[in-house]
Amino acid sequence: MRAELNFEPPAMTPTHQPKGLILAALLAGTAFGIGAQDKALNLYSARHYQTDEALYANFTKATGIRINRIDADDAGVVTRLQAEGSASPADVVLLVDAARLTKADADGLFQPVNSTVLQARIPAHLRDASDGGGPAWFGFSTRARVIVYNKATVQRADVDTYEELADPKNKGKVCTRSGSHPYNLTLFGAMLQHLGAAPTEAWLKGVVANMARPPKGGDTDQIKAVASGECAIALTNSYYLARLMRSTKPEDVETLSKVAMVFPNQQSWGTHVNVAGGAVARHAKNRAEAVAFLEYLAGDEAQLYFANGNNEWPAVPTVKISGNPALEAMGPFRADNLPIAQAGRNQAQVQQMLDRVGYK
Repeated sequence: MRAELNFEPPAMTPTHQPKGLILAALLAGTAFGIGAQDKALNLYSARHYQTDEALYANFTKATGIRINRIDADDAGVVTRLQAEGSASPADVVLLVDAARLTKADADGLFQPVNSTVLQARIPAHLRDASDGGGPAWFGFSTRARVIVYNKATVQRADVDTYEELADPKNKGKVCTRSGSHPYNLTLFGAMLQHLGAAPTEAWLKGVVANMARPPKGGDTDQIKAVASGECAIALTNSYYLARLMRSTKPEDVETLSKVAMVFPNQQSWGTHVNVAGGAVARHAKNRAEAVAFLEYLAGDEAQLYFANGNNEWPAVPTVKISGNPALEAMGPFRADNLPIAQAGRNQAQVQQMLDRVGYK
């Protein structure tokens, strides 16, 4: 098991491009007879990756169902769904992060899906836990929330748990993006489940006390800040590192030469993982086609397209990434199997804690 990674850019290889489709899973429970070529579904997506074009084209080729896609960021997708209400043409919604998915579900933007295919393929801890007619959303790829540190100034043993971000030994060394960003809210929601309310708030207060500067920027900015010495320790999603690892830009190579990564909490509950996921829209007019599309995303080769588009891991445990040098270099790790939906539902309570401790 590898829990630490010193970065040396791996040899570049083409992203794996699956050729076939697994139609048994795709069409389970849904019959498309004569006239299927006239079927369509409307997709509202917060994902914008080149590999998704092939993903959608293969679905249409296999089923005859045409995809009409609207792209926006997560906030834009949610705002549009709320504004359209029952008149919304959306059938499928793709969002990033369990905090966003659970919030959209709580806002009444999704409907439950009772699919034996999806419930068999997507692990229970990577989907909505609702019992009301089936889960409202499903995770289709995963990413880890890892710790990066400056190799010249920090020892791995001082940052191999999330708890150590609040340890006084790391005072003046930590930098993060906003605590209210969904990537952090979901991690902090998981910490709340593991530690309890009072210890989690004390931990957040300790993280604030250890900051090298106020939260700002995105995850890539945190990695660069660690490399430059602006701070020495940071949180980031694994795919931001993977993007830098696959880059041949001299400045990215230089950044990676100065930092190392650790998968936190390998000796306790495991490293926090989050999801990109999908749901059937509350007012979907093409529900059967929408469910078929979600089932398609759970198929083996669609899983590779979906995950590899953003240097992530498939949600279906039997599907393994191949041909992605960055993920292969990161190696295996123990992932937290806490139900991600519960971590997402904790975001309101976590936000109150952030406000009290001054975590901007």
